[in-house]
Amino acid sequence: LALIPGTVGAAPMQNIGAYGVEQASIFEECEARDRQTGQIVRFLPHDCAFGYRESVFKHEHRDRMIITSVTYRLTTQPTVNTSYRDVSEELAAMSVTEPTIVDVMNAVVSVRRRKLPDPAVIGNTGSFFKNPIVDATVAEQLKAENPEAPSYPQSDGRVKLAAAWLIDQCGWKGARHGNAGVHDRQALVLVNHGGASGDEILSLATAIQASVLERFGIALEREVNVW
Repeated sequence: LALIPGTVGAAPMQNIGAYGVEQASIFEECEARDRQTGQIVRFLPHDCAFGYRESVFKHEHRDRMIITSVTYRLTTQPTVNTSYRDVSEELAAMSVTEPTIVDVMNAVVSVRRRKLPDPAVIGNTGSFFKNPIVDATVAEQLKAENPEAPSYPQSDGRVKLAAAWLIDQCGWKGARHGNAGVHDRQALVLVNHGGASGDEILSLATAIQASVLERFGIALEREVNVW
C-alpha cells in the first residue's frame, strides 16, 4: 500500500488496495462521527462490509459518517507478497532474490512513480474505474479473442480483468477530452490538464465506459463516488 495518495480516514471508505493487498486485511476498527446525532460510533471489521473498493461508508453511511480514527493491527512476522508481475519484475531488476517487506515497498514505490502521475504536478482522479470481476465464461471468451489480455482468477471462481487494458485497447490512453484526459502511462487514471470541470471528467468517464461496453461487452464500474 506504499505511496497511495490520500488520508488514513479515507482508507476504510474506499478499502484501498494495490498489488494484491487491501487495507481490510489489517483493519482492526475505526471510529466515526454520526453527522445526524453527533455521536461517535465504533466500527469493527464485520460492520464495514469491506469488498473490492467497497464499504458501508461508500453506500449506507455515505454523507452521514465522518471517520475520525482508524486502528490497524500489524505483525512482526509479515508475509511478503510478490504475486503481481510488476512487483516481481521490479524486484528482479533490483537484483533482489529474497525480498524483505522493505524491498517490496521500494519496488512498489518505484513502479508507482514510473507509471502514475504525481498529484503535485498534475491533478488526477487516481484509479477511476474498478477492475471488472466477471464469470469465467466471459473471461474465457475474452482470452480466446485476445490471448494477451491480463486476467486474475479469484477464489470464488470468477476472474478479475484489467480495466486499464480494456480502456487502452479502445484507444483512450493519452487521449484528451476538453481539459480532461486519460493519463498517457496508466489508462485507469483520468487527469486534469488545467481548468477541467467535474462535468468534463464525468463526460470523459462515461464515453470510456460506453466504448469498452461496445467493444468487449463488459461494463466498467466507477471506483469513485460522484456527488
